[in-house]
Amino acid sequence: MVHLPNVIKEKARTVRLVVFDVDGVLTDGTLSYSADGEQVKHFNVKDGVGIKLLQTYDIVTAIISAKDSAPLAKRAADLGIGHFFPGTKDKWAQLSALMDELLIDSGDVCYVGDDVIDLKVMKKVGFSIAPADAFWMVKDHADLITEAAGGKGVAREVADILLGSRMPLDEAYIKAMLPEFEEVKA
Repeated sequence: MVHLPNVIKEKARTVRLVVFDVDGVLTDGTLSYSADGEQVKHFNVKDGVGIKLLQTYDIVTAIISAKDSAPLAKRAADLGIGHFFPGTKDKWAQLSALMDELLIDSGDVCYVGDDVIDLKVMKKVGFSIAPADAFWMVKDHADLITEAAGGKGVAREVADILLGSRMPLDEAYIKAMLPEFEEVKA
């Protein structure tokens, strides 16, 4: 956190809602299929800890993805992400409805995306983040580019940035060491 500019720390400190894209953010963007044609996705377990930590500190988490799959639905359920919107063609319309429902202003939203479908949203929220391997145009419009590539701990890095803007990280991680941390909240 020390190496981040103050303007980024200030943006991070005001975030009340974090929205993640999936392919290229929570996964490396690779599409894999089983012999039966079922889609297989690979998620990073460290991202799960980061997402759960955000929830523990009352930062709302959401997934808005253009794609839909059984593995994605399972991962969202496993992490207790109640605001899960797969198969979304207009991400800004979906996010706007969610912000209205939660009474959260766009300035208090962090959006993490990696490709051009995410640009409309990234330009309208208070804090936009792109993975290290995001499409160049997305990186040009992001407030911050993570050190991690998609599927390699982006959500964990985002959690560290947001929580580290509010408290020392070693303090934030104390809650992750408690037995009840692994319980899924509905």
